[in-house]
Amino acid sequence: MSPGFVFRWLGWPFRYAFSKIKKKIGKLDRLRLEVFLALSNGTEVLVKGRVVEAYRQSRPSSKKSALQNILATLRRYAGSSVPDARVRVQWGNFEEVLITDSEGVFESLLRLPSQGETVSDVIFLTLIPEEGLVPEKEHVERKVRRIDSFYPRAVISDIDDTVIISKATNLGEKLWLSVSKNAYTRRPFPGVSEFYQLITRAGRYPVYYVSSSDWNLFDLIRDFLEYRKIPRGPILLKDAHVNLKNIWKSGGGNHDHKLEKIRFLMDFFPQQRFLLIGDSGQHDPELYAEIVREFPGRVEAVYIRRVGKKDPEREKVLNELLSPNQVAWVKTTAEAMQHAKKHLTFS
Repeated sequence: MSPGFVFRWLGWPFRYAFSKIKKKIGKLDRLRLEVFLALSNGTEVLVKGRVVEAYRQSRPSSKKSALQNILATLRRYAGSSVPDARVRVQWGNFEEVLITDSEGVFESLLRLPSQGETVSDVIFLTLIPEEGLVPEKEHVERKVRRIDSFYPRAVISDIDDTVIISKATNLGEKLWLSVSKNAYTRRPFPGVSEFYQLITRAGRYPVYYVSSSDWNLFDLIRDFLEYRKIPRGPILLKDAHVNLKNIWKSGGGNHDHKLEKIRFLMDFFPQQRFLLIGDSGQHDPELYAEIVREFPGRVEAVYIRRVGKKDPEREKVLNELLSPNQVAWVKTTAEAMQHAKKHLTFS
């Protein structure tokens, strides 16, 4: 008898209990097709989403109690990802079938038709039914967001402890905030809305949010930005699937995926110059320094919110790569706003 068989046999009561808990808190016997991105640079369209077990979820509200928010979080993380599911992408006369990876994620770069051909600005996605795979909806529509390269500036921003108060360096506080609050009760740093409205000219310049949070939090982040009147934009999160068994890992682990996603944005929009905004709580200064090295002349300025004490040795790297007018280490959003008004141009 193999050790693997023994462990599987011993673990079946826990798996059975876990499946019962998932059903109790709202998991449905259907699959949900979620579309996160349909982003165009005028030449290609990035389509990205995932397939997960569907769950019941009510709209968030500022009146929800901590217990109600905890139950909503359990529902959010109850569904397992679905690998090897087939998703049909239809865009005008174009059609492609994508296969989800081990995390239930699918992604594709679609080429725009040649000049002169008309194309719809809506992409239709369908989860192809198979034995045991029952879609929640017949199909999902997503409007393509086109961002042209003529914008003089774009913003790439972290989320946790940059826009939203997350306490990412304290696991206990971070987990409590994550499970007990919702999109309407999570708090931004003071002045964030005004600062982002300023640097994006009230949302006219594009902003991309790149975070180590997992895709389970996509709708929370989207609703939070809208509710707090922070300019919305494409949200790029970590592909690793997090569920009730490893919810404490959400937002942690390796942050190299952020570097990969920022590189993608720099390549996808080669004419744009960027502001990079982050915090010193994790690895944003080091990641942004690498981007400055790899894409000389493409970074207009870097804003880093200091978490904890000043670290001259750590700050030295960015300070040597950019001029003093291009780097701001700040404790408050008001300091960042003051720097932007003094050193950035707003055409």
